[in-house]
Amino acid sequence: MANLYLTEQNSILRKSGDRLIVQKDDETLLEVQCHKIDAVLIFGNVQFTTQAVHELFEHGIEMAILTRTGKLIGQITSPTPKNITLRLHQFRKYGDNDFRLMLSKAIVAGKIMNCYNVVRLFSYNHPEINLETEIAALKAKPGDVALATQINQLFGLEGSAAKVYFDAFGKMLLGGFTFPGRKKHPSTDPVNALLSLSYTMIFSEISSLLDGLGFDPYLAYYHSIDYGRASLASDLMEEFRAPVADRLTLNLMNNRVFGQEDFYSNPNEGVYLRRDALKRYFVEYEGMLNREFVRQETGETTTLRKCFRYQAEKLAATIQNITPYIPFLQEV
Repeated sequence: MANLYLTEQNSILRKSGDRLIVQKDDETLLEVQCHKIDAVLIFGNVQFTTQAVHELFEHGIEMAILTRTGKLIGQITSPTPKNITLRLHQFRKYGDNDFRLMLSKAIVAGKIMNCYNVVRLFSYNHPEINLETEIAALKAKPGDVALATQINQLFGLEGSAAKVYFDAFGKMLLGGFTFPGRKKHPSTDPVNALLSLSYTMIFSEISSLLDGLGFDPYLAYYHSIDYGRASLASDLMEEFRAPVADRLTLNLMNNRVFGQEDFYSNPNEGVYLRRDALKRYFVEYEGMLNREFVRQETGETTTLRKCFRYQAEKLAATIQNITPYIPFLQEV
C-alpha cells in the first residue's frame, strides 16, 4: 500500500461507500479504495468532510496535516486500542540510564554507519571524486561512539560526524546545484529544501507508525523531550536519514529530475518546491520506499517502508527486554 498526497488547493476530500473521493469545483480528481491506503497527507488549503474522517478511522488510516510547503502541523489518529503494556515498559525504561545510553549508542552508531555506507557506495561508483578523507573519518566514528559513557557525548560525536558527512555530500552533487552545508529553519537552497522535505516525510510516517503500534511517540530515549514533539520518532528516524532522504535527494539532483525552475523562494521563509514539482517528488518518494530488495539479515524480500515497521517492532521488543536493538543498516 501507499500514502495518498493531497496538494490541489481548494479541493475537498469526501467519501462514497468505502472509497475516498477528491473533488474540486464539482470535478472528481481522484477516487481510491480505502484498503489501498496507509495514510493521507494533506498539504495546505485542502478541506475534508467529517464523513471522510470517519471512514479513515474505520480503516485505521492516519491523517497528517501539513502546510503547503511541507511543514508538519499535526496528525489525526484513529482511537484504536493501544498497547498499554508496551507503554508501561516504555516509561519504566526511560528511568533506566544504562538502557537509555545503550539504545542511544545504537541509534547514533547506526546513523553514522549509514552515512559512511552512502559515501562509500558513491565513491565506488565515482572514483574520480576524492572522498578518502571523509570515508576514513566516518569509518572511525562508530568506535568512538562505543566508548561513550554519557548521552551528551553522543551529541558531540553525532555533530562532528554530520560535519564530515555533509562535506562529502556537497562533493557528491553532480547536477549543477551548490550545497552550502546543512541549513534548516528555513532551508536556504534547493538541496536543503529537498532534504528538509524528505526528513519531514519520514518523521510523519514513523510518528504515525509508533502511535499505531502502541508507543507513546513523545517519550524518547536519545532526543530530549519537548512539548508537542514526537521525540521517539526523531530517535527512530535517525538511521533512515542517509539511506532514504539523503540518497533520494542525491538521485533527484544528480539525475536532473529537478532544475532551478522547480523551486521558489519566499523572503525570510526559505526555498521550496513548486506545486507541480512537489507532485513529481511524491512519485519519486513512493517509488523509493516501495522498491523491493532482499534484506541480507533475514533473506526476505522487503521495502524501505516495511523496514520502518520492522525497526519499530524491534524497538518494542528491546523495550520489553526481549532482544537487543540493532539499527537498520543500508546494505551495499
